Amino acid sequence: MSVLDVLWATWEFLVANQGRFVELLREHLLLVFVSELVAVAIAIPLGVLAVQNDRASAIIGSAGNVAQTVPTLAVIALTFPILGLGFEPALVGLAVYALLPVLTNTIAGLESVDDDTVEAAHGMGMTWWDVMRDVRFPQAVPVIFAGIRTSVVLNVGTAYLAFFIGGGGLGVWVIGGIKLFSTAQLLAGAIPGALLAIALDAGLALVERQIGSADTPDGVAAAG
Repeated sequence: MSVLDVLWATWEFLVANQGRFVELLREHLLLVFVSELVAVAIAIPLGVLAVQNDRASAIIGSAGNVAQTVPTLAVIALTFPILGLGFEPALVGLAVYALLPVLTNTIAGLESVDDDTVEAAHGMGMTWWDVMRDVRFPQAVPVIFAGIRTSVVLNVGTAYLAFFIGGGGLGVWVIGGIKLFSTAQLLAGAIPGALLAIALDAGLALVERQIGSADTPDGVAAAG
């Protein structure tokens, strides 16, 4: 069977299962975006804490590295004894795995702010919170957003593993296609995911450039 024949069979499979495709795509998008929101909501405050406290920085950094080095499927599987099967445990597992890129970039972005600028702000009577809100965060936003972009794109691929604990998503077709030796079903799940990752990466890259340009004086983007 030629490549064109395989692609045509995949298209026919998608057309014949449009309703199911929409359902699986919706589940996949929910897994990606909800878990990313959870990860961002946790990672940014942890990053702020790490910047302000050296001991907390060591603990948070180590915990984040451990979370990232554990295989994705293991992270998802570890939620099973506590939360059981379904969408919620898959969401928790994905959120844990999405933490590190956001956490790392949050710490890096906040620490990249020039010390003299921070000291000058304190000298003007600004409180810790004022400095964080008005000095550190505005300058760190492009770096933090770059971490969010990386995390989102990684999560698109990681979400396929939610199938193994009943979390749904496009992994249902990919893993099902492997089990049934159905290339059309496998590609019907894999190709939309790949296109989704490319589209999200391109869209977030555009937003990232806009943020970087807005953050640079006179609207001129920083070199590199």
